[in-house]
Amino acid sequence: MSLRTACAVGLGRLTSWGLRRVLHRNASQLPGRVALGVDPHALEELAGKVRQGSIVVCGTNGKTTTNNVLASAVEATGAGILCNRAGANMAAGVTAAMLSGSAADWAVMEADELSTVHILPALQPRYLVLLNLFRDQLDRAGEIDHVQDTIVQSLASSPETTLLACGDDPLSMGVARRAAQRGTKVMTFGIGEDLHLPPDRVPEARFCQVCGAELAYDYRTYAQLGAFRCPNGDFERPALDFVATGVTADRTGVSFTAGGPGFGGNSATLHAGFGGVYMVYNLLAAYAAASLAGVDGLTFQRVLDGYHPENGRLQHFVVDQREVVLNLAKNPTGFNQNISLLMADDRPKAAYFVINDDFNDGKDISWIWDVDFERLVAPRAADRVIAGGHRANDLQVRLKYAGIQADIADNVEEALRIAGDLDAACPLYVLTNYSALWPAKAELERMGERHD
Repeated sequence: MSLRTACAVGLGRLTSWGLRRVLHRNASQLPGRVALGVDPHALEELAGKVRQGSIVVCGTNGKTTTNNVLASAVEATGAGILCNRAGANMAAGVTAAMLSGSAADWAVMEADELSTVHILPALQPRYLVLLNLFRDQLDRAGEIDHVQDTIVQSLASSPETTLLACGDDPLSMGVARRAAQRGTKVMTFGIGEDLHLPPDRVPEARFCQVCGAELAYDYRTYAQLGAFRCPNGDFERPALDFVATGVTADRTGVSFTAGGPGFGGNSATLHAGFGGVYMVYNLLAAYAAASLAGVDGLTFQRVLDGYHPENGRLQHFVVDQREVVLNLAKNPTGFNQNISLLMADDRPKAAYFVINDDFNDGKDISWIWDVDFERLVAPRAADRVIAGGHRANDLQVRLKYAGIQADIADNVEEALRIAGDLDAACPLYVLTNYSALWPAKAELERMGERHD
């Protein structure tokens, strides 16, 4: 390690110590910024202390849960790991997670899609897990083709990395096709059966990544994911290496059998008490990557048995005897999946949607017009709808066009008061985008108790 890198690492660790021990603050980003400010190649140097290799998880939705389940599974084998569990997924956050003084067997890191261009060349990971791609934060990320270009470029800078991609997602497979042409090894995962679900409205990814023809589907699971094929024969879902069958998914959780040639003929039946259909993909991807790192099915299931969602992802609270479900929803697909989960709950219920427009949310919130709020007018979908956040009035207008008269609340406590005339057995679903998630979580932790 050069003197410059040693100084960078030392200052980064000192910053982390000061934040945690003196100021009692989160140290998931700033120590990495300090280290990279002193030595821009600090992350590349730190990667050398990882003995077995790195696994990087990226994708529009589901990164944090997938990454944390994967990290816990690898750790359950007795391996030492480094992981950015708090979800700080840009280069500074990954660097901060790598600043630990001890060496490790594996680094398991969540990465923002656009930040892969910095993270992959430095870590040279053994595997990159690509969960899905959806339009998200257009004023920062741009259109999907820009995100795809970035990931392909990142893989070209890490030639030994194997791409583990969602074979059901045409956009992810567009990346895989281009990366494979440049020599990247590709493995795929997906759901191997028709779940007979009502298809979502798909505002994007309807067209072949090769010739532009509209894709046909044997079945769809959600959004653009499913058994797709180009009518001209240019592009189709590949034969899957890791396959989920026997899938059940509802508000109580998910279960499925994970099989396929990637598992070497050793299938495992997995179940978890959280999530919807999208969680099947997340957990299948986590188990596929974990198996490549030497984790067996029994160990992975033990991890799921003890895993409780953190960071506001599908966390459950009880406030004055009322169940409150908190989750992140930051783009049309995320919102639509949360609405599906809400509608699978046949109890009377209230929904509180919170939309901010801070930097990490994106100032452009025009995406709310692509959310299928119209489904909430169905009987028993939501007995009370409440809007909140900096853009509460914009959201209220969008809901009005969907035929929904929404109240406005400034915080969760006020939303609970508005929902107070409903029976105490009626849950409140709180769906927020990025900057609103942590305040809502802190408020719920202050008012109530967590319920796993």
